[in-house]
Amino acid sequence: MDTSKEDQPIAEARANISKLHNAVQLLRRVYFLTSRGTREAAVVPVDLGELIQQVGGPDNAVAILKAHLDDVTP
Repeated sequence: MDTSKEDQPIAEARANISKLHNAVQLLRRVYFLTSRGTREAAVVPVDLGELIQQVGGPDNAVAILKAHLDDVTP
């Protein structure tokens, strides 16, 4: 598993779950699990996952972030 790549095939991630876990926990990396080159899911640090839950879930988090980007982008 190449931890420098943010896209990780699901089968590779499964085979190297300890490396993936360490990179997410210790290096605060975000990885996208892919199937046939398509992003299917993300593995994120726990504090980010908890914040997503606090705002009401992924859909609310996306809406908040998009609104923030609209405010920041010139």
